[in-house]
Amino acid sequence: MFLFEKIGKYFLSFLEELGSIFLLLWKSFLWFFTPPYKLKRIFEQMEFVGVKSSTLILLTGLFTGMVLALQTHNGVAKFGAEGFVGAIVGLSMSRELGPVLTALMVTARVVSSMAAELGTMRVTEQIDALYTLATDPIKYLIVPRITAGLLMVPLLTIFCNAAGYLGGYFVGVKLLGINETVFIRNTLDLVELSDLFNGITKAVVFGLVITLIGCYKGFYTKGGAAGVGRATTQAVVLASITVIIFDYFLTALMF
Repeated sequence: MFLFEKIGKYFLSFLEELGSIFLLLWKSFLWFFTPPYKLKRIFEQMEFVGVKSSTLILLTGLFTGMVLALQTHNGVAKFGAEGFVGAIVGLSMSRELGPVLTALMVTARVVSSMAAELGTMRVTEQIDALYTLATDPIKYLIVPRITAGLLMVPLLTIFCNAAGYLGGYFVGVKLLGINETVFIRNTLDLVELSDLFNGITKAVVFGLVITLIGCYKGFYTKGGAAGVGRATTQAVVLASITVIIFDYFLTALMF
């Protein structure tokens, strides 16, 4: 009985937290369409999420494409299919690696910062002070962050894909000696617009999910400074796992 009681408590705790996350999402959705609009706050978060993450994303995409081309060439060379290296790199980056790696890098850099910042504001009672100033903290703090995630993660994914294509081209054509015309032609023939759009759709979902989790963990932090540390760690771990899980189901639906 003790075992079942333990399992039941964990299950109820999970449902309670899941319900709180959806409730926060619903409140954010309602505030998003309620004026006045905090455009300055949104642009500040877009800069933080997008512009300041661009170098990290470009490096990630570039070297991922280079490694993918190198490993793919080692495999397909046994069958004389070196010309398809570009198509394999393009499909892999567009469908999976671009959106997933972008979401994971943004989680490591941005979501952790969101959770820590909001958690610090919670334990120092800055969020409570917003209520006394007749300002809803969800509209002021969370809506701009979620909006920035929805807009900038897809854009960063496009940059990651482009960097991956260039990295694959450089390794495949310049280092491994694959015919340039064949490399490009096969890539254009096999990588369709639907692959790109589906990858960007994944990035939109990932951007919403990871920023929502980061804001939720930070907004409801408890336990002082130690609680901020726990909330930050939980936000990064939960957001990363959620990206991987959502990627499977989105892939099963799209492809």
